[in-house]
Amino acid sequence: MTPLRDARAVAVLGGGQLGRMFVHAAQVAGLRVTVLEPDAASPAGAAADHHVVAPYVDTAALDDLAARCAAATTEFENVPADALRRLAAHCRVSPPAAAVEVCQHRAREKACFAAAGVPCAPHAVIDSEAGLAAAAAATPSLLPGILKTATLGYDGKGQVRVDSAEALAAAWQQLGRAVCVLEKRLPLAHEISVIVARGRDGHTVHLPVQQNLHRDGILAVTQVPAPDVPAATAEKAVARARRLADALDYVGVLCVEFFVLADGSLVANEMAPRPHNSGHYSIDACDQSQFDLQLRTLMGWPLAMPRLHSPAVMLNLLGDLWFDGASPAPREPDWPALLALPGVRLHLYGKAEPRRARKMGHLTVTAASAAEARATALRAAALLGLPPF
Repeated sequence: MTPLRDARAVAVLGGGQLGRMFVHAAQVAGLRVTVLEPDAASPAGAAADHHVVAPYVDTAALDDLAARCAAATTEFENVPADALRRLAAHCRVSPPAAAVEVCQHRAREKACFAAAGVPCAPHAVIDSEAGLAAAAAATPSLLPGILKTATLGYDGKGQVRVDSAEALAAAWQQLGRAVCVLEKRLPLAHEISVIVARGRDGHTVHLPVQQNLHRDGILAVTQVPAPDVPAATAEKAVARARRLADALDYVGVLCVEFFVLADGSLVANEMAPRPHNSGHYSIDACDQSQFDLQLRTLMGWPLAMPRLHSPAVMLNLLGDLWFDGASPAPREPDWPALLALPGVRLHLYGKAEPRRARKMGHLTVTAASAAEARATALRAAALLGLPPF
């Protein structure tokens, strides 16, 4: 028998922490959530009403989701676009498969930036020996640079810094001669991100501009309001993020990362077709979180502009914190010492095994002023053994 579609049921493809936080937001709104994720012990699957343990390309599982759920979304960008297309034939889906395909591939992403008139770093696509030679010939303008795989790179993975034509050739070999993008390294002042939510009617809202600090290619600290970003630069970043959402005919939550250069100019770095690590503070500091916005865009509910009610600092908690260097066995960090600090909210993702560089959770510090939030976050960082910022 074909199951009856439930108007209060939604599906999310992906079982990580972003899916888990979406599940929580949907359940607060009274919805039932099914997670499709091949890992039987996933964070989102543990929180969901129903967990389908199957690959994202399992047609039977996808058809079952489409039959049971009124709408479906994704929690990470590497869900196959064809899976989203198959679901979209039978239920509401956001983000759209075509937009996800653009964000899954750095070369297509750069082309999207150019088509939308959004500046990005000088770059070249390397997909062959001829492409490598052409990029090497352009070394005066592209080196020193960063060679990045066109697909599947994240949190600093799939990236190699190169300073010469010889290093470029060696790096391409190291990355398996995959399709890559060589980006010129630019003199950065700050890294920022903008999270926009766009409905099917084209109406767009956004969270405040976030100032981010990365360490070893992984987000470490987010501060909101962005302390070192002039209002005009923030407005320009929001306008460009909205322009990209329009160019993609996007529906859903989109994060656009930007570099603020030493001369004050702004260039786009990359896009994520989903909620983003830098937006987690919104759960505690805004009247609508990025996951509330994801739900509203998915369900076609009205979008109101989110309000930041408290300045905030977010610290990413990686698995390294579970290891003190003296013993290979993990040990739990001193959470009570952190929770004794005013305005601290701890979020752990329910991952069974801590590993170095693995995102295990985050903490958000809110306060009446940005200075207070930063001071408390610095105390929290010191308790955790993290460097100051």
